[in-house]
Amino acid sequence: MKAPIDRLREIMAALRAPNGCPWDKEQTHASIKPQLLEECYEVLEAIDSGDAKHLQEELGDVLLHVVFHCQLAAEAGQFTFDDVATGISDKLVRRHPHVFGDVNAPDTKTVLKNWDAIKKQEKPERQGPFDGIPKVLPALMRATEVSKKAAKVGFDWQDAAGAMAKVHEEIEELKADAHDKARAADELGDLLFATVNLSRHLKLDAEQCLSDATKKFQRRFERMAAHLAAQGKNLEDCSLAEMDAVWNEIKHKPA
Repeated sequence: MKAPIDRLREIMAALRAPNGCPWDKEQTHASIKPQLLEECYEVLEAIDSGDAKHLQEELGDVLLHVVFHCQLAAEAGQFTFDDVATGISDKLVRRHPHVFGDVNAPDTKTVLKNWDAIKKQEKPERQGPFDGIPKVLPALMRATEVSKKAAKVGFDWQDAAGAMAKVHEEIEELKADAHDKARAADELGDLLFATVNLSRHLKLDAEQCLSDATKKFQRRFERMAAHLAAQGKNLEDCSLAEMDAVWNEIKHKPA
């Protein structure tokens, strides 16, 4: 019986064949970038939902994109799906010498230290302190990775208190420059970066914290709208004071 991954690869090859699907035949690596990003976010949403069936489906969509890109590369004589699978398998073995070799790594800290050392050996051409951090990462994620790299060489606060003090410092600087749009933008950026550093010291994920806060705001806003609608009121017709009163009432009630 044919392996499922082989069937998927054959289907993709058929879609790209001369008598295949017009849409699939038109695509390039660049043209399907947005869909790949969207599918990755849908995987994250499926994970958050706790729905295993949904996660299975979304992982399939991401796998489709992996196979799609491999098919495009194979047609161009660049690499194949097997090359990709071999490459990642070899990388995992190299970077886990404590599993596949005789290196001793009794804890996660040692594992990560070894991982970074092996990674540097694999890519000696990377000389800059921030080489390897994708420029297309969302801003919060990129800020987190940049701050981690700086912290690894000791350019960091001793503890969370120092990072917290920096947040307060940036707030004061933003207050002082709030009248100047360009300077305010610069100071607001510094404040956001400082909060990312604080989250790192608190061992929190800044991206997840902001996502959770946004979801919480949405839930409360929707409950506020529903509460006012039950009173026959539209949000557009309510004063800020009315909305604030309901908001504060909802805020102190369990969802």
